[in-house]
Amino acid sequence: MTRHRYATVNGHTLFYREAGPADGPVIVLLHGFPTSSFMFRNLIPELARDYRVIAPDHLGFGYSDAPSADEFDYTFDALADLTAGLLKQVGVARYAIYVQDYGAPIGWRLALGDPAAITAVITQNGNGYEAGFIEDFWRTVWDFHREQTPESEAGVRQALTADAVKWQYLHGEPDESLVSPDTWHHDLALLARPGNDKVQLKLFGDYATNPPLYPKLHEFLRASRVPVLAVWGRNDGIFGPDGARAFASDQPDAEIHLLDGGHFVLESHVEEIGQLVTRFLAKNAHIVGS
Repeated sequence: MTRHRYATVNGHTLFYREAGPADGPVIVLLHGFPTSSFMFRNLIPELARDYRVIAPDHLGFGYSDAPSADEFDYTFDALADLTAGLLKQVGVARYAIYVQDYGAPIGWRLALGDPAAITAVITQNGNGYEAGFIEDFWRTVWDFHREQTPESEAGVRQALTADAVKWQYLHGEPDESLVSPDTWHHDLALLARPGNDKVQLKLFGDYATNPPLYPKLHEFLRASRVPVLAVWGRNDGIFGPDGARAFASDQPDAEIHLLDGGHFVLESHVEEIGQLVTRFLAKNAHIVGS
């Protein structure tokens, strides 16, 4: 049974979903843009039979607080610090991370900040390599980074529209009927909160801080030999399959699975992904359960 909880971290209320045995090995699920821990609603029961699962909503997303961009400096560093604070508060010192989209730069910061805490890395379209960027999608983001003008802002604001959010869910999915409309309507309702557009623009601007961390991530993977599983929608129009394959360049034992889906492949392949993750964690139980 999934429990829906709130915790106050550094003065901010964070929502998180928790399930599984309290004394089980921990897996932390870190969502991406523009969603929340809602994206893991069907995966959590698959994992919770054997693992303590914690899935927070990042500040500004889901049911967590969403202070205005004037009240809080939204950066990936700040979101990672809040996540670390939440994990400390709930008594988690060692854990596997499951990262998707924005969850990846947050997860990489957690790993680099405390390498010994990370027992395994599972990435579902969570990028860590330059090879993963799809140029056509990222061109407007890079333009916004170079110069924040009304024109470049208008380009990235397109990502907040109903059509763009729906596209993220349906692009690359061979059978669109497997993706519930609840997904994009849920996200759009929360994105529409007053002032949330400026929160998202701030994070779009801060995304430029993520690729410079990649060499440190790669060194972490080489030095730690932490187990890595990539389960990737190979038709993703945001992070392409080369981003999944690249993990094997730094962790030669990485498992790479390219599934016939898109950016939110979890919506159409939750049972398969659940099986892949549980088998992977069981195979590495001597590390994950330590």
